[in-house]
Amino acid sequence: MRPIVCPVVLTAEMIVDSWIPMTTAVSPDGRWVAYTQRQVGRPVSEVWLAGGDHPPRRLAVGTDPRWDPDSLSLCYLVDGVELHRITLSGTDIVLVNWPAGIDSHLPLVDGVAFVAADSPAPEIEVRSVVRPSRLRLADSSGIRVLYGDRHVAEVAQQPGGGPLAVLTWSSHEVDPGLLSPSLHVVSLSGEVRDLGPAVVGAHSPVWRLVGDWRVAYLAHTPPSLQSGTAVYDVVDGNLTAGLPACPVELVQMADGDPLVVVASGLDTFVRRLSGPVVSRHTGLVEAVSAGGESVAAIVSTADDPPDVHFRGVRVTDLRPWTRDIEWGTQRRFSYQASDGLELEGLLILPPVGTGPFPLVTIVHGGPYDRFADQFGLHWVPSGQWLALAGYAVFLPNPRGSQGRGHEFATTVTGAVGQEEWTDILTGIDLLVADGVADAARLGIYGWSHGGFMAAWAIGHSNRFAAAIMGAGVTDWGMLVGSGEWGMFEASLGGSTGWEGVGPHRHDELSPISYAANVRTPVLIVHGAADTNVPVAQSEYFHRALRYYGVEHEFVVYPREGHSFREREHQVDLHHRVREWFGRWL
Repeated sequence: MRPIVCPVVLTAEMIVDSWIPMTTAVSPDGRWVAYTQRQVGRPVSEVWLAGGDHPPRRLAVGTDPRWDPDSLSLCYLVDGVELHRITLSGTDIVLVNWPAGIDSHLPLVDGVAFVAADSPAPEIEVRSVVRPSRLRLADSSGIRVLYGDRHVAEVAQQPGGGPLAVLTWSSHEVDPGLLSPSLHVVSLSGEVRDLGPAVVGAHSPVWRLVGDWRVAYLAHTPPSLQSGTAVYDVVDGNLTAGLPACPVELVQMADGDPLVVVASGLDTFVRRLSGPVVSRHTGLVEAVSAGGESVAAIVSTADDPPDVHFRGVRVTDLRPWTRDIEWGTQRRFSYQASDGLELEGLLILPPVGTGPFPLVTIVHGGPYDRFADQFGLHWVPSGQWLALAGYAVFLPNPRGSQGRGHEFATTVTGAVGQEEWTDILTGIDLLVADGVADAARLGIYGWSHGGFMAAWAIGHSNRFAAAIMGAGVTDWGMLVGSGEWGMFEASLGGSTGWEGVGPHRHDELSPISYAANVRTPVLIVHGAADTNVPVAQSEYFHRALRYYGVEHEFVVYPREGHSFREREHQVDLHHRVREWFGRWL
């Protein structure tokens, strides 16, 4: 008699207890890759090592591994306050203990550079106190400050043991700090050469060799704060102007010609900054690092969850159980917007059954983000979680998304909820017309900017039978005054509120202004400690819906920020999302 094989049933616990890769770091000689991994529902990260013919092995519990120049040891952080060095054989020593917290570090031939704020004063600290992080050097003579005039955000060393490129902000806060970045070259003896202001949003500095050594970096494309990113050189300016895709990572190479990781629609490609495309990948490639002739990255496709790849070979298998589950079928979905613009997204169909299906549209955050053609299973309830519950899932990349270049991204400047909303609605209409979606069972759901779009949708249409707003924006003026990103949010909402007596542009673009129109049952979820989109955004919407008698639930998760970190909260959220759509669709 043949044994009965029971199909594996996906649970929320399987998702949040699974391991995911976070970062990669290739040794300078190209022989090894160190990487970090952690469980989805636990904040503790582990440092692992792979290379040669050896299976991966755990080195330590910690984060941010970075190699010493000799490739024989690496430095990493423990609890954000201790800087350790560990050899390949496992000998581990503490280099620095800094109670105020270490932002980042960079091993050198002699010692290690690290970025950290001054130790906090013993008295209660008020918000107005400015505590910039400074660049410090720890070596055999002790610890000293190399640079401390402005807040140090990032540091990169010139290949060959040269000086440091130091990216600074005017303040330790994103707004106004990131609005006025500057670049400096700092020698290991502490001599400083100012290179002047960088473009707004500057990050990821690297060195490039063009006759002489120069600093390149990623930044927004002026003049809008909502725009596609580009690669800039301190001499030549925008090096990727007109690119119909979006550079998302810069990777230092020893020969001085950095790698550029580019989001291109639903896919990713890697190219040399001054040369040809090195590789093209279906889906998502991120956390790229290089050393010698070797490259490592985290790679995910529609059928494969994220894993570390090194020298073109997958070296981790962190979710082997995914091969035992019958997943929803993920398809690319291309269509034209109402004005003829070519758009794309993803469609996930349930593993069993035929349409029309109840359809849940999930809108991504950002809005400068994208759905890549990757495996859809994350800490926040995502495509496959809903597909396995019987829903068709639409993942659109409307105007404002990443991956289509500057002009596509900047379209939503001061115009959120306009053409991006019709882009999404057009896709839903096509899925209904094609017999994929049941027009009477439509749901919409999103987190952050996706939460904004869910709230916007139900204030402008009664077609949705259910909605979920996760950490969503409901009032752009309030967000400018209370969120971390300040003027960056004003670029989306169109005004700040302090220009004078209204009406203001952000009033037209805020879901709270249309709360009286809402008839759709809404689940509102938010983290109590969210500083990106403060919980008052959801509280405001909740009070408006309560005033108008709209069916809704409002759930606040204690201690959680913009992304949830606690296992039990993630499990609860997964169940709650399915239950809400199951109740109404």
